[in-house]
Amino acid sequence: MPAARTAKPARPGYRCSECGWETGKWVGRCGECQAWGSVAETAAPTLRAAAAPVTSPAVPIGQVSVEESAFRSSGVAELDRVLGGGLVPGAAILLAGEPGVGKSTLLLEVAAQTARQRHRTLYVTGEESASQVRLRADRTSAVEGELFLAAETDLGALLTHVEEVRPTLLVVDSVQTIGASGVDGVPGGVTQVKEVAAALIRVAKTRNITTVLVGHVTKDGSIAGPRVLEHLVDVVLHFEGDRNSRFRMVRAMKNRFGPVDEVGCFQLDASGIEAVADPTGLFVEQHHGKVAGTCVGVTMEGRRPLLAEVQALVTKSTLDKPRRTVSGLDGQRTALVLAVLERHCGMKLAGLDVFASTVGGARLQEPASDLALAVALVSSYLDEAAPVGTIAIGEIGLSGELRRVRDLPQRLAEAARLGFKVAVVPAGPDQRGRPAPARTIDGMRVLEVPSVITALDVLRLTGRNAGRAPAVPDF
Repeated sequence: MPAARTAKPARPGYRCSECGWETGKWVGRCGECQAWGSVAETAAPTLRAAAAPVTSPAVPIGQVSVEESAFRSSGVAELDRVLGGGLVPGAAILLAGEPGVGKSTLLLEVAAQTARQRHRTLYVTGEESASQVRLRADRTSAVEGELFLAAETDLGALLTHVEEVRPTLLVVDSVQTIGASGVDGVPGGVTQVKEVAAALIRVAKTRNITTVLVGHVTKDGSIAGPRVLEHLVDVVLHFEGDRNSRFRMVRAMKNRFGPVDEVGCFQLDASGIEAVADPTGLFVEQHHGKVAGTCVGVTMEGRRPLLAEVQALVTKSTLDKPRRTVSGLDGQRTALVLAVLERHCGMKLAGLDVFASTVGGARLQEPASDLALAVALVSSYLDEAAPVGTIAIGEIGLSGELRRVRDLPQRLAEAARLGFKVAVVPAGPDQRGRPAPARTIDGMRVLEVPSVITALDVLRLTGRNAGRAPAVPDF
């Protein structure tokens, strides 16, 4: 009889800790998500888990009580808007943002507001000392009797504080600074962050504690650490803003309890952070007279329309290669608008520098701001101001046509509320090829035009009717 063959040992497998990609040999860079140093050897396969006692029996979904998971206000109206109504007991929230944007200030205000409602709150800081946080609390009037503060970087000590304080709200600033003993890696590493986040979320679910984790971001704006961190939590919020501006925005990227297209607006100053219910005034410059090179557009931040002013400067260049500089605008969209103006409107842009920016640090990323940018560029090119009280809304196509944008009625209603008198918008589907007669919405004239060329002509005629020079200059 032939000798029995011995079973070959299973080859070791390797898996990416970021995306789960598997390979038969070790590589330094993941072949799926392209992350460096994330591929590690997986543990040997173990026996299948046997059946175990359940913690609670399964019941029909209609019999599950929702009273324990009812929304509770955070005390900050704009944050409640983003969260979908407020804080949910047992929810795990991840707040990420660049250094210095105001994450700690915002969460200290939320913790203080929660303590004022007689809900015990625990604020754990791993980046600052307790005295440093107390100084900020004194400056922002956040000292409350029900607000407990601890400076810890060890996961075991943090969980002990939770056992002793038994808070309703737990804030951990930040998850990358907390380390778990007995786990390989340094605090902030992939393994450590996964273990710390999993332990904190497990405590949040079992004890019904609302937990807010502060996360770092990389230089490209993404959340630092393993991608699984965003999958574990219930809500992912991005706190963003320009360092040179006091304006800040909280944007929901993931929300299991509400919409993900909502934005909260805040203003950061020396006394702390406060909600901005109507931020339009921060993005529109108050000109006392007609100024060339400006136009106001309406952008949608989540489900909220915001008016923002676009400013442009077109001037003769002294360089062999003219400059194209933008701030607060999409550089690719700006290049597209410049190409359309040169091809279809006859603008001679060779040898001219072009600068375009927004007022107040606003970021206009959606194509609906194309027409406002085009009007500002043409206004600066001709040194001719657009009519005062006019807004422009529309996406520009490569052939010079204007395309309809989403939520146009909401945009027009917001502009009319703020006192704008004339709006130039794309023509409807049934009016292609010819301008539609003007209609009135809340006292504002709405002019529907089919192309960017027609829109510029309408603006000139509107300015002529307002008492400007009757001559219409050519490009």
